[in-house]
Amino acid sequence: MQASMQQQGALVAPESWPLKLALVFGGSLLIWLSAKVQVPFWPVPMTLQVLAIFAIAALLGLRLGLATVALYVMEGALGLPVFAGTPEKGIGIAYMMGPTGGYIAGFLLMAAVVGWLAEKGWSRHPLKLFIAGLIGLALVYAPGLAWLANFTGWDKVLAFGFWPFILGDLVKLAIVALAIPAAWKLKKASA
Repeated sequence: MQASMQQQGALVAPESWPLKLALVFGGSLLIWLSAKVQVPFWPVPMTLQVLAIFAIAALLGLRLGLATVALYVMEGALGLPVFAGTPEKGIGIAYMMGPTGGYIAGFLLMAAVVGWLAEKGWSRHPLKLFIAGLIGLALVYAPGLAWLANFTGWDKVLAFGFWPFILGDLVKLAIVALAIPAAWKLKKASA
């Protein structure tokens, strides 16, 4: 019953463990790549991590989406240069304790909540999925800004950790919120 429930809510719901492991590993590689890609944007270049994590959670649901992001975080904690700015700005736990560490923790929260909402059917509707993305993004920014304030002070935290990135993140949410429901429609049409 639970497996069929997940299949109803998650667009990608494999039943075999090898395929689940391949999706989790492949997803962590996609997040790694998304951290390294810099898209020219105003006022600062943006990476595609939020887009990748939002899409993975919306596609895979709670368990596989969270497992994918957890593997990515573990890879970084073990010293692989998976995060944006690594290895130039450090690696491993030392990097995670730096200014962006709170955002990395927020990625896990985003994956959990968006994945759970996707399993509840939110990934089938653009507006609902966008709202799920806004909730997830708030869960990235909350620990991200709280942690960053230790480095910038509360008076500068929005200037350094929110305003330069929010427009780009909203664009990423909109892209995923349009693409995933369209994929649902294609899946339904081909069934």
